Amino acid sequence: MRFLAVIGALAIIGAIAGVVLFFGGFYSVSASEQDPGPVNWVLIHVRTASIDHHATDAPPGSLDDPAQVRAGAHAFATRGCVFCHGGPGAQWEKFSEGLNPAPPDLKDVVGDLQPRELFWVVKNGIRMTGMPSFGDAGVPDPEIWSIVAFLKKLPTVSEADFKTWSTSAQ
Repeated sequence: MRFLAVIGALAIIGAIAGVVLFFGGFYSVSASEQDPGPVNWVLIHVRTASIDHHATDAPPGSLDDPAQVRAGAHAFATRGCVFCHGGPGAQWEKFSEGLNPAPPDLKDVVGDLQPRELFWVVKNGIRMTGMPSFGDAGVPDPEIWSIVAFLKKLPTVSEADFKTWSTSAQ
């Protein structure tokens, strides 16, 4: 019984310390500082679990249609995705260096994500990362799916193709 009392007391002390740390302003929310390891670990795992849980939409058709991939490249460039994520032959904008967490290089991560997950992230955004909700910004689902089609092909898209697709009217 005494052991349980000690555990309870430690839990209360820990909770009070957490409240003082976070609500007392001691935890820095500055974008110029990296999160401590445990906080970063929790944020990554919460984000991954949330996306997996909420991403339920299936593509309305094949994402391999070349016209849809080209339209997605055009939308990726014109909707501003390239500013933070770059693209084949396109440099990231300087301001993206100030985002914390840093925006991922999508060609390195799209292979690990299902189309439903990419769609959900583009449509809904990710809180506290700078990733906006394109759905709330009025981008229609078919256009978001075209971006997903482009993203799934991104690792193999050449600089010349991206330049042509992103500048030509669709």
